[in-house]
Amino acid sequence: EQDLVKEFVALSTRDRIRAIRDLPMSFEEKKHIRLLSQFFRRCGYSIRSARQTLELWQGIMKEIGGKFGTSVLSYFVFLKWLLMFNIFSFLVNFGFITIPLLVYDPLPNIPPNVSFRGLEILTGAGYFNHTVMYYGGYSNETLVGLVEYNMQLAYFFTIAVYMVLCGLALIFSMARSFKTNYVLAESTSNGAWQLLCSWDFSITNERAVRQRKSNLRVQLKESLSEKAQMELLTLSEKLKHFGVHLGSWLLSTGLAVGCGASIYYLCQYEQQEAETLLVPFVVSLMNLVVPLFYSLFYKFEHYSSQRTQIYALVVRNVLLRMSILGVLCFYWMNVVAKKFSCWESRVGQALYRLVIVDFLFLMLGSFFGEFLSNVIGTRLLPRLGVPEFDIARNVLELIYAQTLAWIGIYFSPLLPAIQIVKFFILFYLKKVSLTQNCQPPRRTGRAAQMHTTFIALLFFPFFVGALSMVAYTSWSLTPSEQCGPFRGLNNTFSVVGVWIDDLEEIPGSQWVVWIYQHVIRSELFYFLITLIILVIMYIFWQVTQGRKDLIGLLRQQIVNVSV
Repeated sequence: EQDLVKEFVALSTRDRIRAIRDLPMSFEEKKHIRLLSQFFRRCGYSIRSARQTLELWQGIMKEIGGKFGTSVLSYFVFLKWLLMFNIFSFLVNFGFITIPLLVYDPLPNIPPNVSFRGLEILTGAGYFNHTVMYYGGYSNETLVGLVEYNMQLAYFFTIAVYMVLCGLALIFSMARSFKTNYVLAESTSNGAWQLLCSWDFSITNERAVRQRKSNLRVQLKESLSEKAQMELLTLSEKLKHFGVHLGSWLLSTGLAVGCGASIYYLCQYEQQEAETLLVPFVVSLMNLVVPLFYSLFYKFEHYSSQRTQIYALVVRNVLLRMSILGVLCFYWMNVVAKKFSCWESRVGQALYRLVIVDFLFLMLGSFFGEFLSNVIGTRLLPRLGVPEFDIARNVLELIYAQTLAWIGIYFSPLLPAIQIVKFFILFYLKKVSLTQNCQPPRRTGRAAQMHTTFIALLFFPFFVGALSMVAYTSWSLTPSEQCGPFRGLNNTFSVVGVWIDDLEEIPGSQWVVWIYQHVIRSELFYFLITLIILVIMYIFWQVTQGRKDLIGLLRQQIVNVSV
């Protein structure tokens, strides 16, 4: 009976009634099975409905998608994804690094002459410098309690495993998003399929029906607009557009290089006053003003689709932020690391200030970039109209903020906690600004694949750059001798060698020592791993090409049969 009920729950109402009617049972038994199947089916509906209700921002997402389209919705989906990512990061770091130290020593070692003044919330210095907020607040001892807990190993392996998990999560997210938005969506992206086969018949709420209809209408406009925007240009028009594009790219690249150079000279000027907010203020001001200047280029450039225009803005903003972050990292690794005794905490303070000031400028950007544009476009200069939501600039702001957290994970393990609060407030701030100050895109472009592009951009160059920064710090720089868990070591990675030396004296641990000496430290091992990965990638590429050829043959057979 249980197997029958499980089978009938998965069937539609008509098929379930027909199957129960054909059962060789009495009327009472059929009635009992029908009632049980209906009960479990309703329970399943209730559970799915409750899960959708409890899912964070589900209703807001549907409202935004129905009114502003998938291009704008992709920004909020990406913001939610980053929020969940930082929650995981905070739990890992707090659970394996901070909690053991707080259990062993719950009171921070704060000098008597240091007190909390409130200014630390902006500067990150002073009182916070003596807490577990930064690298210098962690011990290099083995904590003795119910069990022995080596803080050096815990700090190193937590950061290492965290960065590996971040990379794997980004890779798998890219693969899954690529499969959903490119591979599987290819055969279902035409207007006929969207019009005839994409309605969700489980929707019963009138408001949800209206949102779904609006969302479907916007998606159809997006699909049709890309075809309508393909233009045939003459040779003179192509040359004119090429000249405009070349000039715009030269100007944007020159601005990015100039901003990076000015930040480096400003850091040199601020060597004696490292606790001021001048450097993060200028950095955030550049990240606010220069992208707004970039967004004016669309008045002169003419792209065939909105996605191409967005991607051009994204690349320009990437060059700007990578030049600034590259200069800052170079300054921290080559100047701060040699000048200060506890330089890791100094770098952590600088990153904390960048995160806080960046958040303040994000709020100011929503006010000046969208609210004032709305006021000017509706009251002072009506020909400008209501502004549109700048997807490229806003997405790069999120990626930049997440990159700061990745770089700072070694110098300030609790920085993801700041990111959680920042992203949570930012979601509602952007939602209100979008609904009150912006209009749906006048020139729509099908952008369901944008989420994949955002994750790929987050992985490279930003995550790869942050990983390179942390790896260089661990392998090449000498830790501070007066603070932190790695004091007294030649480099951070030396903690693994010390641990292996201790394992040699423990019976039964020789296999770990052998693996470290003959596998981990062997160049042949990494060569074989790389070769295996390349072979697997080639096999999957061949499988994908074979499936594409098979799909093409099946479509041709359908055409031949219909003819």
